[in-house]
Amino acid sequence: MKKVLFDVAALIARVVTGVIFLAHGWQKWQGGLSAASEGFREMGIPMPVMAAGFSTVVETVGGVFLILGLLVRPVALLLLINMIGAIVFVHGSHGVLSANNGWELPGALGALCLLFLALGGGRIGLDAIFASVFRRRGERRVAEAELAAHAPSRDDAGMTAGTAAGTAAGTAAGTAAGTTATGTAQGGRTGGPMTPAERDVSADRPEVPRQPAAPDTTRSPDTTRSTGPTGSTGSTGSGRFNDDDMREIDALVSDEPPQHHKPPNR
Repeated sequence: MKKVLFDVAALIARVVTGVIFLAHGWQKWQGGLSAASEGFREMGIPMPVMAAGFSTVVETVGGVFLILGLLVRPVALLLLINMIGAIVFVHGSHGVLSANNGWELPGALGALCLLFLALGGGRIGLDAIFASVFRRRGERRVAEAELAAHAPSRDDAGMTAGTAAGTAAGTAAGTAAGTTATGTAQGGRTGGPMTPAERDVSADRPEVPRQPAAPDTTRSPDTTRSTGPTGSTGSTGSGRFNDDDMREIDALVSDEPPQHHKPPNR
C-alpha cells in the first residue's frame, strides 16, 4: 500500500513539475534564442548565449520527459543544475518571495528535482515499464543459460546412445554364442542346412533299431512261443529278443558283419 501511495504521489509531483518547466522553456523558445540570450546578458549571467540555449532545451525537453516518466534521474539532475544557476546568478540577492524576484520558485523546483534524483519518479512511468521489460529479458537469458549448462550436449548424447547400442549388441551376440555352444555341447544341431561333412557322417552312422515297448503284463502267462527262421525260439507275446537278435544289433553298432550260429542238431 505504501508503494502505491508513493507511486501516485510521485506521478502527481512529476507531472506538475514537468508542466511548469515545459511552460518556461516553451516561453523562451517562442521568444527566440537571441531574445533569451539578451535577457540573460542584462541579468549579468556569464556566457548568455550558451546559458540561454542550455536553459531553453533543458526546460522544454526535460519538462516533457518528467511528464512521461522517462530518464527521470538524469533529467532531474540537469534541471537541478539549471535552478542552482538561476538562484546564484539572478534570484539569490532578491530575497525569498517571488514578488520581489526572489528564489521562491526556483528553490521549490530545485527541491523537487533533488527529490526525483534521489527517489526516482515511481513505478508509473516509462522508466518502470522499460526496467520491467529488461529485467524479464535478463531473467529469461539467465534461465536459458542455466538450462543450456545442465542439458547434455549432442556429442555426449551420441556417445551415450552408441554405448547403449554397443552394450545391447554385445549382450545379444554373447547370448546367441552361449546358446550355440550349449546346443553343440549337448550334441544337437542349432538349425540350418547340413554341410557335406555332416551328411557323410550321418550316412556312415548305423541306424540302431528302436527298442520295442515294454511287454504287456496284462496278457495271460500261457502265451505260445514260436520258432524263428534260425531255429531259435522267441517270445511272440512278450516282445523280447533272443541271443541271435542281440548279436545282430551289436554287429550293426560296431560296424562288423553279424555272425550267425547254427542251431545245435536235435
